[in-house]
Amino acid sequence: MTNSAGAVHNGLVLRLSVPASGDLADLGPEVATRLAEQLGLPGAKVGDVGTAISALTKSVAPSGTNDVEFEFHKVDLQLKIVASHDGRRAEARIPLHG
Repeated sequence: MTNSAGAVHNGLVLRLSVPASGDLADLGPEVATRLAEQLGLPGAKVGDVGTAISALTKSVAPSGTNDVEFEFHKVDLQLKIVASHDGRRAEARIPLHG
């Protein structure tokens, strides 16, 4: 991610598939928080993204097995995060400014 903060226009920013549990499961929240920072999320709000990723993972993969796919979209001044697993889908939106 080499763009300046906030430089990505509306649309799909990133698609990521990570395990719902285990060592690599922490990769989802880590990548999501770095992406949100790159898109202009204030530092004090970065924790909201990790919390949203954890909640979405539990929502679509409550057993903690297999992979969860995340899509990150910039929609106006929001980061829209969509999680999907085994036909289940959940969404969260995080304001990028303020």
